[in-house]
Amino acid sequence: MISIPSTLKISLRALRVNKMRSALTMLGIIIGVAAVITMIAVGKGTSEKLSQQISTVGSNMIIVLPGSTTAGGIRGGFGTQMTLTRADAEAIERECSAVYVVAPVLNGVAQVVYSNQNWSTSVYGTTDAMLEVRDWPLFSGRNFNEQDIRNSTKVCLLGQTVVDKLFGGMDPLNQTVRIKKVPFSVIGVLDSKGQSVIGQDQDDVIFIPLTTAQKRIFGTTLPGMVRTIAVKARSADDLTRAEEQITQLLRQRHRIGPNQEDDFSVRNLTQMLDLAQQASKAMALLLAAIASISLLVGGIGIMNIMLVSVTERTREIGIRMAVGAKTWDIRLQFIIEAITLSLIGGIIGIILGIIASKLLSSFANLTTVISPFAVILSVGFSALVGIFFGFYPAYKASLLNPIDALRYE
Repeated sequence: MISIPSTLKISLRALRVNKMRSALTMLGIIIGVAAVITMIAVGKGTSEKLSQQISTVGSNMIIVLPGSTTAGGIRGGFGTQMTLTRADAEAIERECSAVYVVAPVLNGVAQVVYSNQNWSTSVYGTTDAMLEVRDWPLFSGRNFNEQDIRNSTKVCLLGQTVVDKLFGGMDPLNQTVRIKKVPFSVIGVLDSKGQSVIGQDQDDVIFIPLTTAQKRIFGTTLPGMVRTIAVKARSADDLTRAEEQITQLLRQRHRIGPNQEDDFSVRNLTQMLDLAQQASKAMALLLAAIASISLLVGGIGIMNIMLVSVTERTREIGIRMAVGAKTWDIRLQFIIEAITLSLIGGIIGIILGIIASKLLSSFANLTTVISPFAVILSVGFSALVGIFFGFYPAYKASLLNPIDALRYE
């Protein structure tokens, strides 16, 4: 009958006798596991950071852009021809059943002044619905309302970056800032959004009523003209239907014939950002796969060392078999040695991988997230490596003839 405790004791004693060889054997597993843990941590951290940035843009969001111009055979990009109006936005919200809320936008860059401080920032003329479209809460104060838009009131909401640049530690509420020399009362401060997926500071922004932007700040050549229309669908499942409804409605409103190109563009922002997230996950899997090669190399190292060990301990194997050890006793001894090397190497690799992830997070400005799944996977894979690559040396040892083994020099 196989005695697991005694076999385990013999295996551990054999490993202790050859400490240097055991350490070198584990090195490949240590490096492999540490690399897998680190790469998955970097990949998962990057993916989560991207998810956070995606969520700051707004969920279920669609952007409608104006058309392009063609002059002398040269076609401009979207936005070079102003073809959208506030009436289009109101029609979309009224007639498209898959649409939840709509916010028309007229934006530009303007110099903002408070006291002796000034700052150039993006100014968005929009409606009170913009905060709902962008899932953007207020840090303090209030949003502007229909009366502010109807009366072209000179009020504004400031992003956190603008507050920091103009006011420092002061409370900006009820203070007056000048946008293109026009005085505006600060009625609210937007909560911090951070950077967008493309690295743009989303907090470097000012929101003002759409009508105020049209009449006092940017002006319009077309009555009610807007640069873009931000749309929020009722759910993620309604995004495609909302796109189709918006496209059909605007083609009707703009009197575009069956064979004519659209003078606008409808873009599903969530879908575009999802593609970026999928690319990030694919890169994380690629990095983990490359790191896993180190585990394979470590397993081959274990097999080679165990084969050498079988050769060196031929007489020992012969003695054990001569005093009654069975074939499976010999196999189990060498398999346990291989598994022990793999597990110890795996545990050390996990510790080093976690340390490496923390160091990357601290000094390389990378977002890393230690995945419990990656830790469990690494330990399990280490054990499998030990069993897989330890079986052949164990099998070879168990086939030795006791008499030949005792005669081996």
